Amino acid sequence: MSLTSQTPLDSSFSSKMDEASLPAAAIDAFHLHLERFLAGESGTLGGDRIAPVDDLADAETMGVTGGLDPRILDRTVVIKLNGGLGTGMGLESAKSVIEVRPGATFLDLVARQVLSLRSRTGSRIPLLLMNSFRTAKDSSDALEPYPDLSVDGLPLGFLQHRVPKIRVDDGSPIRWEAEPELEWCPPGHGDLYTALSTTRVLDRLLDTGFEYAFVSNSDNLGAVLEPNLLAHMARAGADFMMEVADRSPADRKGGHLCRLSDGRLALRESAQCPTEEADEFQDINRYRYFNTNNIWLSLPALANLLERHGGFLPMDTIINRKTVDPRDPDSPAVVQLETAMGSAISLFDHAIAVRVPRRRFSPVKNTDDLLGVRSDAFELTDDGRVVLSKERSAPPTIRLDPRYFKLLDAFDRRFPEGPPSLVRCTSLRVEGDVAFGEGVVIEGAVAIRGSEEPSRVPDGAILRGNHRA
Repeated sequence: MSLTSQTPLDSSFSSKMDEASLPAAAIDAFHLHLERFLAGESGTLGGDRIAPVDDLADAETMGVTGGLDPRILDRTVVIKLNGGLGTGMGLESAKSVIEVRPGATFLDLVARQVLSLRSRTGSRIPLLLMNSFRTAKDSSDALEPYPDLSVDGLPLGFLQHRVPKIRVDDGSPIRWEAEPELEWCPPGHGDLYTALSTTRVLDRLLDTGFEYAFVSNSDNLGAVLEPNLLAHMARAGADFMMEVADRSPADRKGGHLCRLSDGRLALRESAQCPTEEADEFQDINRYRYFNTNNIWLSLPALANLLERHGGFLPMDTIINRKTVDPRDPDSPAVVQLETAMGSAISLFDHAIAVRVPRRRFSPVKNTDDLLGVRSDAFELTDDGRVVLSKERSAPPTIRLDPRYFKLLDAFDRRFPEGPPSLVRCTSLRVEGDVAFGEGVVIEGAVAIRGSEEPSRVPDGAILRGNHRA
């Protein structure tokens, strides 16, 4: 039975979503999370309800007896989550069209990864992007140079949904006449499952003979379809598989894998952690693994699960508190109700997790990350992956002064000759307006203190320890 229109307040949200032509399953999914929020559910997952996860199969040592049946690879699709804008870096375009290496954007490298894999394996392997309304055109334009990407008449992309932001003061849909688009927000990447269904893409994949999907973020260039992992999933008879990696100090605030009291695996995001348990949440020795957001799915199992639950998956509700205009802290306070794709691990009957090496996780969330992946701390492989240098076990920790480095154009101006060498850098902190010359080398833990007046690290400088620029 539909969850919509059960109360006058619910009805106001339903009317707004109906007017926006959102499908019934998306509306019902939103109403589930709205009802939880209005009922006072905190959306938290306390430590008394979970246990740490210890031993997992290891991708580097598991081995795959007999290798992978090529027919399985030929029934697998690559899906990239591609709904993010580069607003955090001062852009209004899709983040995936930012240049990662000279002449190559995220989407250029994703396309090369898929085409290279097809060439090596002889499999068809489609690429699908889950776009938002604001990234669809940018992404379509970026992939025009790759006409061979389309497979079996499948689209290269499909749209995720959007949901209303909620006023904190009265629980109603926010109205913001200054910029009506800001009344809406994405429902998190957990919307993947509903969007695959409502766009009929899931049906088309199943009708065309596809059975598996490998899903990852478009900004994670270390996440390429790995046949040995697919073989492990098939051999284990799993219907859901999450790639996890060892948490380092840099990952302590991110989501981690845990186990529920009924034995099922679960994902706990930072927004689900009770405030008083923040220290325990960040204990990387207790909760050893973080979710890389590289997910493997059985498409028939997903279709069955969606049918069982009325077209959407009842995942944990994540409550994000923001302002209606994220650029204006004085604008009205709102709540955004979201879900995380990985939290579906607790819903599938045969879900597993596998430990993977750090090289399968190199996302770019801000210009700090961008400096890392542009530098020699990472390597660009022949098949389009950006992975940690063989000399490193973890990425350098980078903290650039946001006053001067947060926006992409300002960031680029301060590295006119390209990034410094970071292959032997453990951490880099820059305070003040500092530009970098050509051939600069950063080794060990380095802190550079400039001032509000522009300064410059000279060409060829080798920096260790603390410096004034």
